[in-house]
Amino acid sequence: MADKRILILANHDKPGVSDCIERLRPWFDERADVVAVVDARAALPDGAAEADLCVVFGGDGTLLTAARALGGTDVPLLGVNMGKLGFLAEFDVEHMQKHLDDVLAGRADVCERMMLDVTVSNCEAHAFTSVAANDVAILAGPPFRMINLHVARDGEPIAEYLGDGLVVATPTGSTGYSMSASGPILEPTLDAVTITPVAPHTLSMRPIVVRSDCTLRLTATRVNAGSAVIIDGQLSSGLCDGDAVEVRRADRGVRIVTHPGRHFFRTLSDKLQWGRSPHHPV
Repeated sequence: MADKRILILANHDKPGVSDCIERLRPWFDERADVVAVVDARAALPDGAAEADLCVVFGGDGTLLTAARALGGTDVPLLGVNMGKLGFLAEFDVEHMQKHLDDVLAGRADVCERMMLDVTVSNCEAHAFTSVAANDVAILAGPPFRMINLHVARDGEPIAEYLGDGLVVATPTGSTGYSMSASGPILEPTLDAVTITPVAPHTLSMRPIVVRSDCTLRLTATRVNAGSAVIIDGQLSSGLCDGDAVEVRRADRGVRIVTHPGRHFFRTLSDKLQWGRSPHHPV
């Protein structure tokens, strides 16, 4: 397997990450050609898209950063959790070492996760484009008055949302901000997106699920000076009255190595305590 190429992306701000990679470097070198060790927020080196695997050291946020960088390529991501939750970054260091040979040999399952293309248009000050792996959130911001967002699908009006904002999430992102705002949980391989209002002004506004092969247009009817579009909780752009946010499924998604023997609902139960009784631990 020495002909295999590994790219290592790391969040060096997390305690133990740099030391862990330094300790494991000889072990990696025995198994593959390490093309580069790069900070996850830095520009990718030439040839990164030709790697056979990207090992991501950090946490869920680091994996989302890597997904935006390598989404649309054939490079699968293996997330090594060095943080707290580790919902997307399913492997710890021990399990990564146990399964890496199988991953490099093509004996591990790789899940294709949908991504979104996001474009903000209307005024030049807020022109913005990005991909999103988790979600696109439009939030009220200061002075924190209620905002109005008109949402349409392929030109057909869906609703006028009044409240603190709105979250459009992929199945991957359905367990993030959207879920915290009472949105539905989607299995990762579903071909759909969720639209979840944040603190809606009316009881009739509830989360909905729509197919992904359409264009959602979210028009800012009335927003605040500090209102913003936020991508994966990491990138942001301002928003003013009349601006439009178009969201559509990206042509290609991101490939993520799944932990052998750990299915989605077990991860929900282990990481988020989903489906567990508060009185009778399982």
